[in-house]
Amino acid sequence: MKRPQPEIREEKRGNWGSRAGFVLAAVGSAVGLGNLWGFPYKLYSYGGGAFLIPYILAMFVIGIPLMILEFSIGHKFQKAAPDAFSQANKHFETVGWWGVLLGFVIITYYPVILAYCFNFLWFSVKGIFNGGHLPWAGEGVAGVKEATNFFFNSYLGYHESFSLGNFRIEIAVTLVISWAAMYLCIFRGVNLVSKVVWLTVPLPWIMLVILTIRGLTLPGAVKGLAYYLEPDWSRLAEPATWKWAFGQVFFSMSLAFGVMITYASFLHRKSDINNNATIIGLADFGTSFICGLAVFATLGGMAYATQLAGNPVPVSEVAKEGPSLAFVAFPYALAQLPYSAWFSFIFFITLITLGLDSAFSITETVLASIVDKTGWKRSGVLIIMSLAGLLAGLFYCTNGGLNWVGLVDGMINGTWGIALLGLLECIVLGWLFNTGILRDHANERSDWHIGIWWDILIRVVIPVILSALFIWSLFDDLSKKGGLFHSPDGSFYFPSVVSISIALIVPLVSFIVTYRKHVKRKDDQKRQARAGKIQGADLGKKVFYAACALLILLFFTFMRTVHLKVAEIALNSKDPVVPLLCAASIIVSVVLVAVSGGRVFRGEAMKSDPSFWLRSGAALSTFCVGSSLGISLAFITMHAGSTVKKEMALSATSMIILAVTGLIVFGGLAWCFVKAIGSVPSAEPKIVRKR
Repeated sequence: MKRPQPEIREEKRGNWGSRAGFVLAAVGSAVGLGNLWGFPYKLYSYGGGAFLIPYILAMFVIGIPLMILEFSIGHKFQKAAPDAFSQANKHFETVGWWGVLLGFVIITYYPVILAYCFNFLWFSVKGIFNGGHLPWAGEGVAGVKEATNFFFNSYLGYHESFSLGNFRIEIAVTLVISWAAMYLCIFRGVNLVSKVVWLTVPLPWIMLVILTIRGLTLPGAVKGLAYYLEPDWSRLAEPATWKWAFGQVFFSMSLAFGVMITYASFLHRKSDINNNATIIGLADFGTSFICGLAVFATLGGMAYATQLAGNPVPVSEVAKEGPSLAFVAFPYALAQLPYSAWFSFIFFITLITLGLDSAFSITETVLASIVDKTGWKRSGVLIIMSLAGLLAGLFYCTNGGLNWVGLVDGMINGTWGIALLGLLECIVLGWLFNTGILRDHANERSDWHIGIWWDILIRVVIPVILSALFIWSLFDDLSKKGGLFHSPDGSFYFPSVVSISIALIVPLVSFIVTYRKHVKRKDDQKRQARAGKIQGADLGKKVFYAACALLILLFFTFMRTVHLKVAEIALNSKDPVVPLLCAASIIVSVVLVAVSGGRVFRGEAMKSDPSFWLRSGAALSTFCVGSSLGISLAFITMHAGSTVKKEMALSATSMIILAVTGLIVFGGLAWCFVKAIGSVPSAEPKIVRKR
């Protein structure tokens, strides 16, 4: 009774040409500009090799399991994110739109960065035909200043305030080119995308290999790698390290935006889910790590060259954040190489192809969501949406545009961004829906199977980790000098108000879009109610009310912890209130989760339907566990400090980190491919003709 409807949808929906086409498209979405500048900079800034601990933990415990979850729901219901959530339960559609709208916010500024890349590619092409001269070229400290001056002053006309200033026509022109390229990649649907990615995904890998080999063969490359890999273990006590590690996994793997749900909705009904998710996660991590090797090996070679020239520039001088790394540090380092214009050309081709895959994947997600919701013609929606994104992007084509790019991007990856959305996704699909349905759906068509441990990850482990991270990050925001809406000197900081406003407006608009004209459906809970008795309502109410009371207690505990930090009260045994309340909250919330969660699992196993109260009580109790842990972490680490990286050589620890990372990536990919190859014979009986 349930199978025919998705099969009929597939006829109308279009399809990936092959498994490889889907995997390449998903990898292309996951691997983007953030891999080349975001991951290397964050790893360098937040503990070096120590940063890999939260990052690898986030990838295996959260990233890959969540990708399996998103693939499963998208593939099962054959719809983009909002409608897929709505098919699970009509009240979940808001969560889907929340992610899609965050995706639209991203494509208002992401093409602007692509526009920068197109401009610098043009400068590189002119350099090739101009005797190899690049407009930002220079040596030593003077060269760094020249590269900085070219990007910020000559090109951007940058000023540090958030006032927009003058319009930069050269950026606007290449912004139009960026949107035109994105439009041409997706205007014919996923059939065209599955062909485009055969060029746009392998090409940056080839370019990246060239840059990495060239960087590693430079004299002084080892010093750059030491900056990149040498661990600073004290950074693990800082919430920012964990926040950016988890945020990087979500952003880099395109989780919570609805991208992977939408891409999976175009998959053939017999396509693999579990193994594809693992391959994509490992490929994304491997690409990020190799990007870091290319970046810091080249910067190390640059530092060595400037030292020989008698005007040394240390790696720490140019390893700046985000656009500065891509448009100042790396161009400067490439300018020190023979055939510098050619290497610059390769680098910016790499950036453009990396960025295009991610940009058009998010655009396709927004497009498919609107078409699924309204039934409007795809071609017309794409034109209107592209024009809207282009017009919004013109806002960033100004003297102060880069500041606003950083502000909005910080909101997406910050406390109120995609990690919070991932938490909500786990809550609604984990506790308020039967994850066993999605697990069975994934296992029916995958090279290897997931067990009950996956349900526990989605329902308990991931929500606890993400809620703890949310509370810990919120504590960090509220307790910093000046407060949330003020700068450290106490003056009012308007950009913070804008950032928080965007974070609040997105879910509000999601709610309005969901309920503006809602079509009534018989959701899964009503269908299951016919098959089995709804049970646990009385217990569920008791657990839910107990969790609400506990949440109130946690709020006061949290505010007391913030007060201790802001008032700079010394951490000592004379103030035991916070640790005692945290310990009691952890014990009580764990008991509530065990009681209500265990009842939910037993009810589903017996084919009966746990009540909404029981599911809600388990969900809220899980959040209380994570919140208690988050407050505890905030209290314990409120006085933690960090060290500053100094000149160093590549140590044995760094070599071990390099070897282990390589083993995880290449060993994991080899295992995935062996599983994929081994599953091929089992598919043969399905090809037998039936008369």
